[in-house]
Amino acid sequence: MSPRPPLEVRIDDDPGQLPAPAWNALLAASPQPTPFMRLEYLQALHDSQSAVEHSGWTPQFFSVWEGPVLVAACPAYLKTHSYGEYVFDWAWADAYARHGLAYYPKLLVAVPFTPVPGSRLLARDEAARRVLIEALRAHAEALKLSSVHVLFPTAAEQQALVDAGWLGRSGVQFHWEAGAAPPASFEAFLASLQRDKRKKIQQEQRRVREAGVRYRALLGKEIREQDWDFFHRCYRQTYTEHRSTPYLSRDFFRRMGAAMARHWLLFIAELDGEPVASSLIALDPEQGVAYGRYWGSLVDISCLHFDACYYQPLAWCMAQGYRRFEGGAQGEHKLARGLMPVGTQSAHWLAHPDFREAVADYLDREGPAIASYAEDLRAHQPFKHAPAGEA
Repeated sequence: MSPRPPLEVRIDDDPGQLPAPAWNALLAASPQPTPFMRLEYLQALHDSQSAVEHSGWTPQFFSVWEGPVLVAACPAYLKTHSYGEYVFDWAWADAYARHGLAYYPKLLVAVPFTPVPGSRLLARDEAARRVLIEALRAHAEALKLSSVHVLFPTAAEQQALVDAGWLGRSGVQFHWEAGAAPPASFEAFLASLQRDKRKKIQQEQRRVREAGVRYRALLGKEIREQDWDFFHRCYRQTYTEHRSTPYLSRDFFRRMGAAMARHWLLFIAELDGEPVASSLIALDPEQGVAYGRYWGSLVDISCLHFDACYYQPLAWCMAQGYRRFEGGAQGEHKLARGLMPVGTQSAHWLAHPDFREAVADYLDREGPAIASYAEDLRAHQPFKHAPAGEA
């Protein structure tokens, strides 16, 4: 019996240099796949110039091979800033700068602009994953980088990283879970809420209806080019109002409409038959999970944001039998709307021993504070009875 070939590591500056079928097969076999880790999604970020060197995201895609067979892989980027990450390390960068040290570039394992928890270190087995983790650290040392960061990994990946000496960090997001007895309709969901929370949502939806707003829900190929155009106009408007620049180009969404149409649901709000706002939801039909992603409005209508971004998607998920709706990063206001706190994770390797010690001390104090914050949120849950799985 011939010996197995040694595992070899490759680093590519273009995700298109990797085989999409093999990458996606690793993803499908992972414990927590998401559409955002499909190679088509990552390739679209690259080809549309949304996540490339000039925007501060230099691709460094890691892959591990056993001969011609892909056995592990992850998306990684050299970052020259900390925008678009949603795990905030600005204070760490500032501390480096005050000591005359360079924090950037750093190495980041993440899906750009996408704070969705899920599998990050795709691997055939634990041995291949360990090779991938070691390759990330070795590459950072070879380039004399300050640090490596893995954002929103699974619990098993987080444990593997901590076992390898990385620092673990926790955070909180807000998700709706169907639970053991999923509501048959949005009305049933409302009935499960405490009276004041239910009346608040009903009042907000009434304001939107009384303003004359009606919705069209477009799924997959139903989303036409002109609908994508309108959505992107709304998306740009949101950034303009915040005096910022959109991360994602119109070309990115054009590629999504072509390569991953089945993963998108678009709500278009209309006033007197004219579109005035839109909300884009990502879908994982196999897992029964929906993700609130982007929204924008050309008019100022009270409560339209809550209705378009939470109530309409939640009603759709319940009608379609979806089991989870992830509301995205941050936002305590989501709790009163039925989205419960869920823990998230990240792992960090820092090259400088003194800074590593300082950050470790900070995380030792931050962790219990985050846990206490999440516990306090759960104590104020909006349901008449605690959701399934809650104490």
